[in-house]
Amino acid sequence: MNDAREDRGPLAPENVRRIAPYIPGKPIGETARELGLREADILKMASNENPLGSSPRALAAIRGALEELHYYPDGGGYDLKAILSRRLGLGPANFILGNGSNDILELAARAFLTSADSAIYSRHAFMVYALAIQAIGAKHIEIPAKDYGTDLDAMAAAVRPDTKIIFLANPNNPTGTFTPWAGIERFIARVPRRVLVVLDEAYGEYLPDHLKSPTQGWLGRFPNLVVSRTLSKAFGLAGLRVGFGFADPAVAEVMNRVRQPFNVNHLAMVAACAAIEDEAFIEESRRVNAAGLAQLAAGFTRLGLEYIPSFGNFIAVRVGDAGRIYDALLREGVIVRPIAGYGMPEHLRVTVGLPAHNERFLAALERALARK
Repeated sequence: MNDAREDRGPLAPENVRRIAPYIPGKPIGETARELGLREADILKMASNENPLGSSPRALAAIRGALEELHYYPDGGGYDLKAILSRRLGLGPANFILGNGSNDILELAARAFLTSADSAIYSRHAFMVYALAIQAIGAKHIEIPAKDYGTDLDAMAAAVRPDTKIIFLANPNNPTGTFTPWAGIERFIARVPRRVLVVLDEAYGEYLPDHLKSPTQGWLGRFPNLVVSRTLSKAFGLAGLRVGFGFADPAVAEVMNRVRQPFNVNHLAMVAACAAIEDEAFIEESRRVNAAGLAQLAAGFTRLGLEYIPSFGNFIAVRVGDAGRIYDALLREGVIVRPIAGYGMPEHLRVTVGLPAHNERFLAALERALARK
């Protein structure tokens, strides 16, 4: 029996066997079990979730849809695409719906990459880019970061004849860096049309108005652009896993061919339709986030810590022995995110919380730093 199990490993191709699974932020329940803490006493600031919870309009919409769970969801996402079309000025054929924006990223890789191709991404970029490339068996081209952000010139120069996709985030996770849109626009114009630029805008709702993304207006000029967005962050729907992408209709149509027929569940689409219209909740989320970023930055400055100014709902801070500090915080019931796997072994990434959350974290961090 044991020999039979051992023999199954080689059935998987080498590129799959080499995948290191994505490790998310530590769950509250797991932390409570391991450390003997009450779940109610644990503060999670690890996964960039919205500390305000979910959009009230989304929650009301979910309650009204509970009697419809015996039906399959609308595989075409008609209502959600109609709302997105109206708000973004695009046609329904421009959209791809996903089980979170991760799904959009993976659909792009599955639709356009083969093992004969290469794909480009930056160091300190979202780990799912590398995982999506590895799952296909394509070649990785990792570009050194520039001040913890994306070096667009180096990225453009790295394009090879076999390059099919460039993954790019703005703002970037886990560093929180932001690239001015004019620079990204010039970059896409330099990229050969045969190369797909997949632009990840998961944290775009947290940008101030003067930095708001203009990318929906670029599709007419850049048919090789795919933009992914999510409702997991500012909209507070992380537990439902719903995201979307927009692209030239020909590109979207190919991506929809490899999409699972019902990849977004019914409650997720119902909630998404309501949350997108909940402008008051988004404005409050942005306000709380901006204040929280300032509170954390001031705390880090007081503690003499280097941090990366962030445009997301998180901030990366350099603490030295990040593994020790992470464990010390965990024992106090405060979960943050170590990011050694992103090439940043001395940093922790901390999600912005409510004022009391931020204060509790800073106090625990000060105690952890003081311990020898």
